[in-house]
Amino acid sequence: MRRPGSDGEHALQRRLGTVHRAERFYDEQVLDRLNDRMREFVGRQEMFFLATSDRHGECDSTFRAGPPGFLRVFDDKTLAYPEYRGNGVLASLGNIEENPHLGILLIDFMRDRIGLHINGRARVVADAEMRAAHPDLPVDPVPGRRAVVWVEVTVEEAYIHCAKHIPHLQKVPNQRRQAAPAGGPGTGTDAGTRTDAGTGTGSGSGTGDGDGTGSVNGATADRDRDWGTDDVKRKGGDFFGAAADVREGRRTPVVGREQEQDDAAARGPVPSRPEEWQREAERVLARARERAPEGAGQPFSGWFR
Repeated sequence: MRRPGSDGEHALQRRLGTVHRAERFYDEQVLDRLNDRMREFVGRQEMFFLATSDRHGECDSTFRAGPPGFLRVFDDKTLAYPEYRGNGVLASLGNIEENPHLGILLIDFMRDRIGLHINGRARVVADAEMRAAHPDLPVDPVPGRRAVVWVEVTVEEAYIHCAKHIPHLQKVPNQRRQAAPAGGPGTGTDAGTRTDAGTGTGSGSGTGDGDGTGSVNGATADRDRDWGTDDVKRKGGDFFGAAADVREGRRTPVVGREQEQDDAAARGPVPSRPEEWQREAERVLARARERAPEGAGQPFSGWFR
């Protein structure tokens, strides 16, 4: 029977002497379905990390969050999550349209301090089609958490992510935003308060998960979640200064894969074998020597001598 994992990881296991440990992990921890404990774990999580790639292997990783159970388990081989209104780029969905393979990582930072990997194949499903197949699917009362479409995942692998390096975080109390005195502590774009309650442990930071508040470097950022908003400031504004870079001309244009392919075609065929690379380099050097003026220093003897 074929072992889990890629040919690359199997080759590295042999090279680094970890075959025995890897075999034990495959035998004891890697399932092709979700068992009962995995299903219970998934059903109470409020966030996960998602990895996809397009048909060329260009990767994207992202984050998804919602109320407990937003990643819904239908049976031991099938789960689905809603895609909410976002920035309109649709990078993950676009990748899934080209390449159905995806990876999901759920980490419980707060209670069990453990993680679960789920790898499988996905398809994008219209909300009406999903509800026809699962009539008991509830309608979320928050407009910004209404599904635009769903991603249905067929599980191929499920296995543990060990607790060894997972920080232990803690939720802060649910506190609504309160207006602070002008110029006083906590004023700013959120006009909220900051307290020391509910700080995280382990990594020095907490999370804003579930109750709309979060802890940053030991201080509570007291804010509500703005599900589905198009307000730039409430979505984070220009936190990393990218828009400022564009305005001030510091941005390097992003070249798409199609443009890269056009440029490669204009350059001509690329040698595919080492000896062809060497011959091509020698031809370039020969042409350079022919064009070089006489007495222009020591003759170059080539890189391959």
